[in-house]
Amino acid sequence: MAQQVIQLDESKLYCSICLDLLKDPVTIPCGHNYCMSCIKSCWDEEDQTKIHSCPQCRQTFTPRPVLVKNTMLAELLEELKKTGLQAAPPDRCYAGPGDVPCDVCTGRKLKALKSCLVCPASYCEQHLQPHYDEPPLKKHKLVEATTKLQENFCSRHDEVMKIFCRTDQQCICYLCSMDDHKGHDTVSAAAERTERQKELGVSQQKIQQRIQDREKDVKMLQQEVEAINLSADKAVEDSEKISTELVRLIEKRSSDVKEQIRSRQKAEASRAEELQEKLKQEIAELRRKDAELEQLSHTEDHTHFLHKYPSLSRLSESTDSPSTNIRPLRYFEDVTAAVSEARDKLQGILTEEWPKISWTVTQMDVLLPQPEPKTRAEFLQYLRQITLDPNTADTRLSLSERNRKATSMREEQLYSSHPDRFTERYQVLSREGLTGRCYWEVEWSGTAVSIAVSYKDISRTGTYDECRFGSNDKSWALDCYNNHKFIHNSIKTLIPGPLSYRVGVYLDHRAGILSFYSVAKTMTLLHRVQTTFTQPLYPGFGLYGSIGATVELYDTVKIKT
Repeated sequence: MAQQVIQLDESKLYCSICLDLLKDPVTIPCGHNYCMSCIKSCWDEEDQTKIHSCPQCRQTFTPRPVLVKNTMLAELLEELKKTGLQAAPPDRCYAGPGDVPCDVCTGRKLKALKSCLVCPASYCEQHLQPHYDEPPLKKHKLVEATTKLQENFCSRHDEVMKIFCRTDQQCICYLCSMDDHKGHDTVSAAAERTERQKELGVSQQKIQQRIQDREKDVKMLQQEVEAINLSADKAVEDSEKISTELVRLIEKRSSDVKEQIRSRQKAEASRAEELQEKLKQEIAELRRKDAELEQLSHTEDHTHFLHKYPSLSRLSESTDSPSTNIRPLRYFEDVTAAVSEARDKLQGILTEEWPKISWTVTQMDVLLPQPEPKTRAEFLQYLRQITLDPNTADTRLSLSERNRKATSMREEQLYSSHPDRFTERYQVLSREGLTGRCYWEVEWSGTAVSIAVSYKDISRTGTYDECRFGSNDKSWALDCYNNHKFIHNSIKTLIPGPLSYRVGVYLDHRAGILSFYSVAKTMTLLHRVQTTFTQPLYPGFGLYGSIGATVELYDTVKIKT
């Protein structure tokens, strides 16, 4: 009888906080029992809210109840320990948040260890034992405890879904296979799982390979970042050093000029002072003689006058007058002019070279190469609005459609003279210099047209090779004449196939990729260049054939229509 009492009240002898036998048991006002230290720690955390609750029934107490040891329960526990009651073993755990509770346990449920797909139910260790001992139950399918058991049962027939319908790509029960899925391609769920498991393995291999590839990319990028930081630090250090050297050179030259000016100033001033002293002495001598002559002029002794006059009237050789030897008052203004000229030249050099330096900095790119677009929609993501520059157009080219169309004319157009204008070939460049990833489309007509890109400093005059697109190292051209051929630096590459009258041009400046495509329902690659571009590229067009040939750039509106 005593054993039965212990069995009935056993759950009350455990603390629901630490899940161990009660230690220094206390009973709170709602009647539940806890270890003194457990409930105290729990309520210590609730002191900020001033509201204390029971961890089991959630009844609240205000103010915080005074904890008093339950002496009778403590003595009972001591007696029971002597009879063999021990702390709950590790597997005797009650189901908490996120756990799967045992479906058989009554009262406070234990955590389930397994779920049965046949029963269907989840069992703790004690209630799971029959599935290991009873022959009929041994055939049941046990899985790790799950709250999603119902997903294994047909919602229509409440039967386990052991069959997979490949026709409809879903799990079904045996009744479904004889009803809605009759005649379908069906296999056992286990067989389908085996096939999918193989696919899963392949997918895992691909994913793992991609992970390895991406980890390599990450490592490479980390190395690139380190290299960038080191290179940038060195570039800043070198730039500062060079700038300092330049400043010091200017300061030294300034000091040299100053020293030369002061030296020349001292010499010229000394010379002027020496001449000034001589002139003063001459003035004093002249004034003395003037006084003697004045005195002689008043003497009444004719003999004395005639005796003195010859010696007094003779003048010593005069010092040269400064007015005949000193230049107009310019002094050192020529030096200032020379220094100003040097400053203007230096400013000109810096103004000319700075864009090149700045452009070089902006071209830094360490990102991994991005894949080239495949479909026209992908290319159009990089579409650039390009206009033709009237200042570059040969006078026999007429521009229209908001400077997006060029037509070869018999009569010369009334363009103003400009150093950027082509004069030997029927050619024109765009206003925009391109970097980064860009795409544009061209439609042409006539007998011979060139679709090109060029550096801005291509010659505008001169020989055939100097200014024609593709005939030098400053331009790349797709010539359309009877067939397609690609030209760079006068090297021609014949492209087989029919002419395309709509051509798409794709540029990835940083990757050094230039591609020409025939644009139709699909994008057909005509020619692709892999090189290194050192300057921005300007789209250019040449109309070398019949009068009336045209080239037109397509904008977003026309492409959509």
